[in-house]
Amino acid sequence: MSGILVITQQKNRMSAETLAAGQQLGAALNLPVSAAVIGTSDAGEFADKKLDHIYTVDDPLLKAYTPDGYTAALEQLIRLKKPQFVLLPHTYQVRDFAPKLATRFQQVLVSDVVDFRAAPGSVVMVRQLFQGKLNADVKFGGEAPYFASLQAGAFRAENAVRADTPVSVESVPVQLDASKIRSRPEEPFREAQRAVDLTAASIIVSVGRGIREKENIPMVEELAKVMGAELAASRPICDNGWLPMERQVGSSGQTVAPKVYIAVGISGAIQHLVGMKGAKTIVAINKDANAPIFEVADYGIVGDLFEVVPALIEEVKKAKG
Repeated sequence: MSGILVITQQKNRMSAETLAAGQQLGAALNLPVSAAVIGTSDAGEFADKKLDHIYTVDDPLLKAYTPDGYTAALEQLIRLKKPQFVLLPHTYQVRDFAPKLATRFQQVLVSDVVDFRAAPGSVVMVRQLFQGKLNADVKFGGEAPYFASLQAGAFRAENAVRADTPVSVESVPVQLDASKIRSRPEEPFREAQRAVDLTAASIIVSVGRGIREKENIPMVEELAKVMGAELAASRPICDNGWLPMERQVGSSGQTVAPKVYIAVGISGAIQHLVGMKGAKTIVAINKDANAPIFEVADYGIVGDLFEVVPALIEEVKKAKG
């Protein structure tokens, strides 16, 4: 077995992040990288990326997602193409079927990977434990293929290498048995329209429980206003009703990737990091020098936010002149 196969989920930013991770792993191990798309309609979405192949897997029984259908189809593809590594984005859908898929090959899924260390003949996957307080190194055991899902924001989609010429697309036929598909899918879940779409913001100022009281939020709101930014928050702020839920960033809120993300009084629990690690530049303000947020920040200010934020507001106003 050789090569890396990236299982994509169409119209999902995390697929591009997983492609970027696959390319990095392939470069480290000197292995070719291919992508699999279930359904043919959007295969071109990945045709501009530097890949060895794009495989499309299509069948009438795959028109709507079911864990049995996806598992059976991808099992046939993997047995045919024999990749050494199978990488997937850590989405809700992947969490539903990927452990079942890995079990078909007498393997386990190493889930929610945030990093890896690779050299020819050796790969260590890194997972976080205890809300990001510890990193765990995980090595694959047994015979390939090896399965891993990658955490949102752990790798940057814009780092995916583009191809000089479009990649050829190969259709891989599969044989599915309707009697083996036990679930009956309903219409896909659609979220209600949000009044605030944080995913479209280029600058976000986000506030956490370090703000202490609801009455202190206007200070951070002013910083967002002078910077032309959207105001966001971590879950405790929204749970307390201090800001509406539509402004929450994190695993149970919105996933954002702005040009600049300013985290004010946010410690950096893994549930929040999942939602904002894709930002191009992260600025953290926190009085705790050991806060996990500083591990992902490009710039960190260790200090009292009640002193730092007013000073920032004044400096921004001066710069705008």
